[in-house]
Amino acid sequence: MFAFIHFLAFLIVTGYAVYLFAHLVYSRIVFIKLGRKANLKVDIKQRLQEFLANVFGHKKLLKDPKSGIMHLILFYGFIILQLGAIELIFKGFLKGFSYPIGAAHRYFQLSQEITAFLVLVAIGYAFYRRYIEKLPRLKRGFKAGLVVFFLSTLMLSIFFTLAFERLWLLAEVQQQANFVVYAPISSLLATLFSSVSVTTAAVLFYFFWWVHLLILLSFLVYVPQSKHAHILFAPINIAIRDTKPAGQLTSIDFSDETLETYGVGQIVDFRQNQLIDLYACVECGRCTNSCPASHTGKTLSPMELIVKMRDHLTEKGAAITSRSPWLPEFAFQQTTATQLAKAKNARQTFNVNLIGDVITEEELWACTTCRNCEDQCPVANEHVEMVIDLRRHLVLTEGQMPSEAARYFQNVERQSNPWGISRRERINWREQREDIEVSTVQEIDQFDYLFWVGSMGSFDQRSQKIAQSLAKIMNAAGVTFAILGNEERNSGDTARRMGNEFLFQQLAEENIAILQKYNVTKIITIDPHIYNTFKHEYPEFGLKAEVYHHTELILQWLKEGRLKLTKTVEEQVAYHDSCYLGRYNEIYDIPREILRAVPGVHLLELERNRDDSMCCGAGGGMMWLEERQGTRVNEERTEQALAVNPTAIGSNCPYCLTMLSDGTKAKDVEQQVKTLDIAEIVEKAL
Repeated sequence: MFAFIHFLAFLIVTGYAVYLFAHLVYSRIVFIKLGRKANLKVDIKQRLQEFLANVFGHKKLLKDPKSGIMHLILFYGFIILQLGAIELIFKGFLKGFSYPIGAAHRYFQLSQEITAFLVLVAIGYAFYRRYIEKLPRLKRGFKAGLVVFFLSTLMLSIFFTLAFERLWLLAEVQQQANFVVYAPISSLLATLFSSVSVTTAAVLFYFFWWVHLLILLSFLVYVPQSKHAHILFAPINIAIRDTKPAGQLTSIDFSDETLETYGVGQIVDFRQNQLIDLYACVECGRCTNSCPASHTGKTLSPMELIVKMRDHLTEKGAAITSRSPWLPEFAFQQTTATQLAKAKNARQTFNVNLIGDVITEEELWACTTCRNCEDQCPVANEHVEMVIDLRRHLVLTEGQMPSEAARYFQNVERQSNPWGISRRERINWREQREDIEVSTVQEIDQFDYLFWVGSMGSFDQRSQKIAQSLAKIMNAAGVTFAILGNEERNSGDTARRMGNEFLFQQLAEENIAILQKYNVTKIITIDPHIYNTFKHEYPEFGLKAEVYHHTELILQWLKEGRLKLTKTVEEQVAYHDSCYLGRYNEIYDIPREILRAVPGVHLLELERNRDDSMCCGAGGGMMWLEERQGTRVNEERTEQALAVNPTAIGSNCPYCLTMLSDGTKAKDVEQQVKTLDIAEIVEKAL
């Protein structure tokens, strides 16, 4: 009779849990499918490589070695323990059951106990980091503690179930419990409880067997409706993420007459692959921890941005589909009262504005588009394009933007530069130095490279010196080059990231027409933002040319012997990696090789460097917007550079140079610490 009731209870409990799990997972899939369909590239090889590297290799997670190793143990631990869990369930119905693998079973049992022990240690370390060390990026509270309880209880129940099974079986044959090498933990526990009777051992075996089963099933049901949904959605997110270059945004088709709005104004306006990001988020806080806006006291937190949109999608999805997102409801009464109430009131839910009620405009305009959040994210979430999609809605559909942004767009539209200076003055920078030769495309028949000077190099007095230094370097290397002069327009890269997609596309088409007019095949620029846009975004609109950042060609000319660095430049250079050359295009070593080649230069590395380099604060249009919250990003980055005691701060970007120069002025050290572009440092050594 006991066996029948036991088996029936198992079927009822397990069946109910599996039903709840399936309902919850399917509900979230239905919510995701409310979004627009994604037109993803079919590039199986790249996807497979990234999947293996980040899911099974934990490449991103191991950027933080401590938590990475901890998660690696948990990940592989649970894969290994699934085999043991199946055997343990069978033990509840077949007394003394074990896999029929002969003598190999002892080694299987040893692997299970060692793995369970390591998982328990990893859980203990997770508890330590969250509640004792209290890492700022990690949330603390009931939900986080609940997972620690689930997993630690699950591991302990394995040991106690095996221990009392051992005592039960040994007592029946009247053998004394003793320590066994291939069952080190369960046999040790059995030895400690060796005085219990056969009946007590049997009762305790079934007690811990049920504890193990109930915890396992409870965790199964809890996973889809918690941050641990990443167990299900993160591998999918990594496998089907958009594999276009990091620096390429998805375009709006303005010829599509069915579009009534532009950008994302409602959660369901996101593409389905973007909505998977929301459920893939593990709330680890790495994105927020690395975000320059969050780091300097702005309201933007990339993690909270994702979490708020995830909760909003769940509420709106429940309202649209009438599917309950929280089960069983009696266990989520508070959640049901506070969150599900909106879902049941469709009118109230539909009246919630994504921008305004869920996300504030201040959050969106604080983003520098540096991609540090994405680079740190272990589940391949793409925060930046979501922010830009939301900005597009504000700018193109609502016509709402900061006054500085409106002025920027107006100046670019009228004079094709951010300051509104007459476009006829774009060529004036070359007249300021008599020792450089710079020809326009109208003045020269043939040239190797078209030097795209950009608005910063053409109009900004400080950045003009970078353009002049590069011209001097190209003259010294015997390189034939030309500029468009007053025919050059703004590249539109900043306008695009500020949300004005229409202006960007207009400028792109005009610029490409000019480049085709003069049969340009190779372009060099001093601006990583222009470099990124020309290399990754302009080809979609018809550009067919090789694009180079000036550091790439300077190093090439040095290796070819076309440049001779004979003068000593005695500088301790703290090198700052710009976001758009570094994280966007993975160029880290080239600038460093150049600096090492300059006689007298000693390269200093900042604490945050390479792919973890902190943004200067100019990206995403922030160069032209006021920072009204917290401290200035450029001052924070300047402090980081000054911490290594440099005589100069080196960069590869006119925006970075401007921001860092302002930073040294704010810190009152501009007389002691210079700010120099790599081209300027190389020119000093010619």
